[in-house]
Amino acid sequence: MLLNLNLYYIWSVFFFVMSLVFMMLSLNFLLMKNCFMVEWGLYSYNSVFLNFVVYLDWISMLFMFVVLFISSMVILYSSVYMGDYNYGSIRFLFLVLMFVFSMLLMILSPSLVSIMLGWDGLGLVSYCLVIYYSSSKSYLAGLITCLINRLGDIGLLISIAWIFSYGSWNFIFYNMYFSELIFYMIIVSSFTKSAQIPFSSWLPAAMAAPTPVSSLVHSSTLVTAGVYLLIRFHNLIIYSNYFFLYISIMTMIMSSFCANYEFDLKKIIALSTLSQLGLMMSCLFMGFVDLSYFHLLSHAMFKSLLFLCSGIIIHLMGGCQDIRMMGSICLVMPVTCCCFNISNMSLCGFPFLSGFYSKDIIVENSSFSGQNLLVWLLFYFGLGLTASYSIRLFIYSVLKNFNYTMFLSMSEEISYMKFSILFLSIFSITFGCLFVWLTNMDFCFLILPLYLKLLTLIIVMLGIYLGYELNFIKNFMFKNYYKLNGNMWFMYSYSYGLYLLNYSYSFSINTSMLWGEFYGGLGISYYALKVSNFLQFYSLGSLKIFFVLIILWMMIMM
Repeated sequence: MLLNLNLYYIWSVFFFVMSLVFMMLSLNFLLMKNCFMVEWGLYSYNSVFLNFVVYLDWISMLFMFVVLFISSMVILYSSVYMGDYNYGSIRFLFLVLMFVFSMLLMILSPSLVSIMLGWDGLGLVSYCLVIYYSSSKSYLAGLITCLINRLGDIGLLISIAWIFSYGSWNFIFYNMYFSELIFYMIIVSSFTKSAQIPFSSWLPAAMAAPTPVSSLVHSSTLVTAGVYLLIRFHNLIIYSNYFFLYISIMTMIMSSFCANYEFDLKKIIALSTLSQLGLMMSCLFMGFVDLSYFHLLSHAMFKSLLFLCSGIIIHLMGGCQDIRMMGSICLVMPVTCCCFNISNMSLCGFPFLSGFYSKDIIVENSSFSGQNLLVWLLFYFGLGLTASYSIRLFIYSVLKNFNYTMFLSMSEEISYMKFSILFLSIFSITFGCLFVWLTNMDFCFLILPLYLKLLTLIIVMLGIYLGYELNFIKNFMFKNYYKLNGNMWFMYSYSYGLYLLNYSYSFSINTSMLWGEFYGGLGISYYALKVSNFLQFYSLGSLKIFFVLIILWMMIMM
């Protein structure tokens, strides 16, 4: 009987139930102020003890709730998105499960060695997921992702060797005694995982992965691993650092700028993830650990929803990701469009949605953090740009005219996908206020002058206006300016070596091919693929083309 059950549904239900269990446990631990350490002795010889330690407190458990809940929704969604129940889709399911378990291992570990296991697991499995579609583009993206994450692994390995001189790998006891350089090593390692400048180029490249994976990777797992590690390692004296603060604020601004000039739907959402990571990091380096953690969780909810909705749009548009082709999608997929806009508004910090509670507290606290005027202005500027690219996405997807094939080829009959996005949209609306109430977050009473209190709202409104106006401005700047922003401020430059390597390799293959291969099986398969793609595109098109083709065939047959 068990064999007839779909594994996707089994794992989805299991993760959902476990997420509820961890939510209850985290609230209980918070109320009782408990924390448990479970320790297994793996190996002991004379004075050397090798233990596996699991650290349970409300922070790790609440994060586990978010990861497991989003994973359960993503797995349910993947059961439709990844096609029928076949060997390929089962392989995909097990890769996702390995990814989730690596993340859980990293969340629960207070020991740097077991963190390294989870951290490395995330890097390797993410490589397998990015190259899932096996095209040359995805191989290249996987290579960039893997190599940049490797840099963080090296930093973590050096830290492990260094911390061993303190007598234990359980960093949680020695947080105030470590050398400053160890902390800098950990911060730089976290920067590679969380894609801060100058390691940002892998995050948009990793969009070559299937959309459910993008949803999981860029909301609650891979990119937040670095932020979570820094929250765990937090030391107020060392973290109040202007240099790191500027880097994270520049990441926030750079990615927001690039999102305003990008036309690939998934890349826009990836760049928005990057700007939110910059916000979390800058929040950490201002000293607001709790607020950074709060934004990490609320961002995970609405960002996973944004990715899943974009996945449905791409799915129904036959794999097209260009936002210039979309438009008026609310007419054919009202539910998806509604959820998409909820998550988009939550991202902007629209009042009383999930993102508002975390963002508003962060921005108001930044006025009290004692930073200079430049940091403060850049912070607000980054906030306005977020609203700008969100409204641009809204205009392109909802208000403009549809530019792709006929509407007739679309329908929204995808029940499980709808189920998962509706569930996530409920959390995108309510999670912020629930978190504030349940964990008693609003513990400080801020008194700001009226103009400062309203400044957040004014900046967001200005950002919305700017995003609206940008749609009408053509050739406003030099061509190179658009190239700069489309290229992520040339952040790919140091990974160009990989591109050149790949191109020279393919060139040498082409030149060494003989005429027998060109006119033989390889050439035939190439043109057969082109013809089938062409026919598929036209079969999805309007009825006029269909009728004309029928008449043409009739004439040929006669």
